[in-house]
Amino acid sequence: MNEYGIADLKVGDSASFRVTVTQEMVDAFGELSGDRNPLHTDAEYAASLGHPGTVVYGMLTASLYSTMAGMYLPGKYCLLQQMETKFRKPVYIGDELEVTGTVEQHTLFPAQIRVSCKIRNQNGVLVNSGTYTALVSA
Repeated sequence: MNEYGIADLKVGDSASFRVTVTQEMVDAFGELSGDRNPLHTDAEYAASLGHPGTVVYGMLTASLYSTMAGMYLPGKYCLLQQMETKFRKPVYIGDELEVTGTVEQHTLFPAQIRVSCKIRNQNGVLVNSGTYTALVSA
């Protein structure tokens, strides 16, 4: 976990991490969210709509921005204020995702950053993009 304070950060700073989506992640997200839509739980149903398997919850993918904020940019001293996301392409179990965040705005008063994020799959396809704004408490 990074421990960046506001003085440690500047426009252009970036971080990235990778994660492989597992069936266990999808099951846990479905349980927590209460979303049991068959697109996410029934491979036959998903196939009937033209997908190669069940589609990973879009919000599970977007939740990786929370990981970016709380662990990387800025890390320990983060308090998320706002998040926007755009679901661009479906994600499937087994996809390896690379999450990248770049500081695009930095203010001292209030101590706040705005981070632009992109999530790409193992083929380099952009599956999600978004931004978040976070207070930096140190």
